[in-house]
Amino acid sequence: QVRLDESGGGSAQAGGSLRLSCRASGYTSRRYCMGWFRQFPGGMREGIASVDTDGRTLYADAVKGRFIISDDDGPNTVSLQMNSLKQEDTAIYYCAQGRYSYFDATRCSARENIGYWGQGTQVTVSS
Repeated sequence: QVRLDESGGGSAQAGGSLRLSCRASGYTSRRYCMGWFRQFPGGMREGIASVDTDGRTLYADAVKGRFIISDDDGPNTVSLQMNSLKQEDTAIYYCAQGRYSYFDATRCSARENIGYWGQGTQVTVSS
């Protein structure tokens, strides 16, 4: 059974920074693409950043240049450094792991290609 454990999140003021971390456990050392999604109230879960096993990254336009995804902490781990936060970044953020080990960053940015989800962590940005 794969488990994704998230940490970080919370509250910040607009213009500030937060960092999210996620570690996958419960199975082999095979590496998978990983990513971060977010969900607004009443909305769909949308991919905002992903990284594949070759280190390629992909960002949604809404966060490009402000957020940085990294897997430098080891296989099947991923972090999201969120800078220059805006009120519209307020959402629940989910760590995600691709369904298959050969998936690239593009595939890992789509909900239907995700095999496992974290429990979600709230990020609130105030003015």
